[in-house]
Amino acid sequence: MKKPYIVCHMVQSIDGRIDCAMVDKISGDEYYDTLKTYKAPSYLNGRVTMEHYWAEKKKFQPKNDAPAAKSSVFVAEDAPSYVFSCETVGSLMWKSNRVDNLPLVCIVSERTTQEYLDYLKAKKISYICTGKKSISLKKAMEIAATEFGVKRLAVLGGGVINGAFVKEGLVDEYSILLAPGIDGRKGRVASFDGLLDVKRNPYPLTLTGCKKLANGVVWLKYRVAKP
Repeated sequence: MKKPYIVCHMVQSIDGRIDCAMVDKISGDEYYDTLKTYKAPSYLNGRVTMEHYWAEKKKFQPKNDAPAAKSSVFVAEDAPSYVFSCETVGSLMWKSNRVDNLPLVCIVSERTTQEYLDYLKAKKISYICTGKKSISLKKAMEIAATEFGVKRLAVLGGGVINGAFVKEGLVDEYSILLAPGIDGRKGRVASFDGLLDVKRNPYPLTLTGCKKLANGVVWLKYRVAKP
């Protein structure tokens, strides 16, 4: 399978929580400084993160609920790098077809309505529609490599999308910034959440790097452990 080289890059408290307002209080610019070292010009976020930072507050309301029910790809713009947004059923609305001044690509499942795909196309927003019940991340990453030319991709959360990439075995390298603080609040999202297979635990990793940064942040690097 052809796919980009994928780095999952996260900053978290020592109990694994990733609430942005919380980690901002216990870290500085280390997250972005270390991300630059990976030279991964394209990045991907899940629905919650994109909704919080980039999407419009209102949701898309289709007049016709008929699903797309087939795999399809629309490349609105050929570019050296992209921002990918993942959500199983398309609902996010966008002011622009760009995020961080990069072309936006929406990854959705075939449960998404055709009307939503038409909306994206009218906004000149690229999309990848694949997977019957949920997004087929493996197929989506293959399309990202073959149709969009993505060679290196940073997966930047949230916890549910990170967990989905872990489950599918798509991550080549894990980059974790451990900030000196404890969240401790019950029910807060952690770096890797949403894995439903309770029998599959844990996912072993091999430590490849450990470095102390400013503000007491520790940078940990891992790869998947060989069997």
